[in-house]
Amino acid sequence: MEAMQEHEKNVNNIQTQKDFLWLHIKDLPYFRSLLRAVEARFFQDIDLQSPVLDIGCGDGHFASVTFTRKIEVGIDPWWDPLQEAYKLGGYQSLIAADGARIPFPDNYFASAISNSVLEHIPNVEDVLKEAWRVLKVNAPLIFCVPNDKLLSSLSIARGLEKFGLHAIANVYKNFFERIARHHHSDNPEIWQSRLSNAGFKLEQWWHYFSPSATAVMEWGHYFGLPSLIARKLTGKWILVPSYWNLALTYRMIKRYYEENPIRDDGTYTFYIAKRLA
Repeated sequence: MEAMQEHEKNVNNIQTQKDFLWLHIKDLPYFRSLLRAVEARFFQDIDLQSPVLDIGCGDGHFASVTFTRKIEVGIDPWWDPLQEAYKLGGYQSLIAADGARIPFPDNYFASAISNSVLEHIPNVEDVLKEAWRVLKVNAPLIFCVPNDKLLSSLSIARGLEKFGLHAIANVYKNFFERIARHHHSDNPEIWQSRLSNAGFKLEQWWHYFSPSATAVMEWGHYFGLPSLIARKLTGKWILVPSYWNLALTYRMIKRYYEENPIRDDGTYTFYIAKRLA
């Protein structure tokens, strides 16, 4: 409990040092920016020993604004995001690879991260086993994923349930999971079992991202349609990344970024596990 309180204090102090919300919102749709900005703060209090592996690095934006140094290796199965990650320069090396078949020898990496990725992978158990193989003994695996509170916190589903429309609410929850491409929105007990089966010890976890922030993110999927169109046409999510253009959106969502990031009702969970011998 004392360690958690100290971590929470450190995260809150970091909030005043670097505006991760602005660093994300000037490049990304606001619903993605809000969640990633909260997650970026957690990593500031974690010592990542080199070499570091990023499993599912995507377009590399998160690493480029979160860390003050280049991550040694980022892997992702999709070529187009890797090309974007290369341009952002957040990694020393980028490799097109499946997380269940990492092209490195045993005991190679001193730490591994996976930021909001594992929930999208159907065969996540295989990825965890492969992460165990390439990590050194006692090396940390640090990741974050949505938990089982996410769907019940969706504002549209809650509204439908208030009117007794439970069947329609369930249809909406399934629809949201599909558009979010989630295969795993599970509680810590399930993740602890997965980690244990793969050879990891779960050392620490906490919930974050309030139901209110979740509702803002949820509606952002729909209000963010113009950003999606801009992305398809120009390759950029935000056409004018200036404060005057984004000031209103920034002010509207900043209150959710400034919430206490560690909370019992959080709809996402941050995990720190250790690779056992």
